[in-house]
Amino acid sequence: MNQPNHNSPWQKEFLRVFLAISMIVVGITHFVRPEQYARIVPPQLPYPFELVYISGFFEILGGIGLLIPLVSVAAAWGLIALFIAVFPANINMTLNNIQIDGIPHNQAFYWARLPFQAVLIAWAWWYTKKPEQQPGAKQVIKQTGTLISEVAATKDS
Repeated sequence: MNQPNHNSPWQKEFLRVFLAISMIVVGITHFVRPEQYARIVPPQLPYPFELVYISGFFEILGGIGLLIPLVSVAAAWGLIALFIAVFPANINMTLNNIQIDGIPHNQAFYWARLPFQAVLIAWAWWYTKKPEQQPGAKQVIKQTGTLISEVAATKDS
C-alpha cells in the first residue's frame, strides 16, 4: 500500500496561501482594532500604538510577500523575525491575563498558545528554501531576464 506524501507541493502551497491570508487578515486587524493589541504591549516598551501599527504593517507585508515568488524567502525570514519580536507581547498577555476580543479569555488557553509561536516560526521557515522551485518562479525569472535584456539593449543603442 502506498503511503501519502505528507510534503506534497500542493499541500505546501495551500498552507503557504493559508498562512499568507492569515497574516494579512491579522495585520489588518492591527489597524482596525489597535487598542486590542496595544493592551498587550509590555509596559516597558514605549509607543504601544505605534508598535501595533508597525507590527500590523509587517504582518500584511509578510503575508503579501509569501505569495510572490522570489520575494517569499525574504518575506518568510521577515515573518520569523516578526514572530520573535511580538513574543514578549504574548508573554505579557499571558502573565497579566489580558483579554483580547476574539481570543478566548482563559488563562490555560493563553499558556497553551505560547508554544504555538514556535509552530509559526517553523511554518514560516518552511518557505525559506528554494525560491526558484516555487510556483510561478520560472515565469518571474523569465520575465525579469527579458526585462533586463531589453534594458541592456536600450542602453547599448
